[in-house]
Amino acid sequence: MWEIIDTGAHSAEENMRFDSELLENADTLSRPILHLYEWTGESATYGYFTDPAKLLNLDHAGTLSLHLARRPTGGGIVFHIWDMAFSVLVPASCPEFSTNTLENYAFVNNAVLASVKEFLGNIPPLSLTPDDFSPWDKDCFHFCMAKPTKYDVMWEGRKVAGAAQRKTRKGYLHQGTIALVMPPLDYLDQILQPGTKVKEAMLAHTCPLLGKNASKEQMDAAKLRLRSLLATQLTQSSLSLTP
Repeated sequence: MWEIIDTGAHSAEENMRFDSELLENADTLSRPILHLYEWTGESATYGYFTDPAKLLNLDHAGTLSLHLARRPTGGGIVFHIWDMAFSVLVPASCPEFSTNTLENYAFVNNAVLASVKEFLGNIPPLSLTPDDFSPWDKDCFHFCMAKPTKYDVMWEGRKVAGAAQRKTRKGYLHQGTIALVMPPLDYLDQILQPGTKVKEAMLAHTCPLLGKNASKEQMDAAKLRLRSLLATQLTQSSLSLTP
């Protein structure tokens, strides 16, 4: 049986601290956890080994009131303004845990794929990408939605959902993101460092479920539906590499 935890809206730092504590205490847990949460204000997280100062205009980040926090997992920068974020913690003692990291990615993202497929009405041909895409430049490597990686959820060749993981002897933490709306171009122009292809890569590789624009009410409704679907899919899943 899975445990579903909804901690509500907190700062980016508090959300990441909670996830970090889940992983640290995984050896004391007896079942996997789906952690659902929101953000108090516009937020972005970055991978444990990423330096946001090299990739973002931090002065403009302050002007835009963008709150930044380091994730306990790896991966690139994710803007939590136009997405649905979630985390999965699987203790090493659980049957859903594999010593093979890619199997763990596939396990969670198969559940994400099935959730997105049902959200969209079972119409689009969704898949898990079999290989990493080549980054358009060195900075694209550090932005989650600018470069699809193996087992990301894809729709018509573009990325719907991505994730980062960290595995220890105690278990693994999977932090996921599902794209809902395309980031506004003027926002990206302000926040990204100049001289990169990150904006172009994000536009080319991202496939948001609600298109270019959506109201707050539409986004809230989509998040509520996706959370319910994801909880159902995870509790029904078994460790598998195939959808």
